[in-house]
Amino acid sequence: MPLSVLHKPATVLIVENEAIVRLELKAQLLDMGLIVLTAADADEAIVLLDAHAEIRLLLTDIRMPGPMDGLRLAHHVRRRWPPVRIIVISGLIDTKLSQLPADSIFLSKPYRPEGLSDALFPYDRP
Repeated sequence: MPLSVLHKPATVLIVENEAIVRLELKAQLLDMGLIVLTAADADEAIVLLDAHAEIRLLLTDIRMPGPMDGLRLAHHVRRRWPPVRIIVISGLIDTKLSQLPADSIFLSKPYRPEGLSDALFPYDRP
């Protein structure tokens, strides 16, 4: 299933356990015209996904507290909510693309804001 284009306004779920990173990322996405929900771990993310059918994109870090890390969350979301686009962000240098669910995008930390924008809106370039 190819990634569909994200259209504004769209609802994005950020899953990041570091509050400062989560808030900075939220501010970036709000500036891009997106609606943003946030969760500190996979359990919170699943509750939000259940409650908000309008979520179109999951943006998750890999390392998180709890029994489900970001990779497991991404695979769970792919199975349970197949239309949701997935972007995995991590500073883990040993992350392999083969570990990601089908049709996911990986961004390495630190990423450039343009890199995030290109991943979100691949066809919006002038």
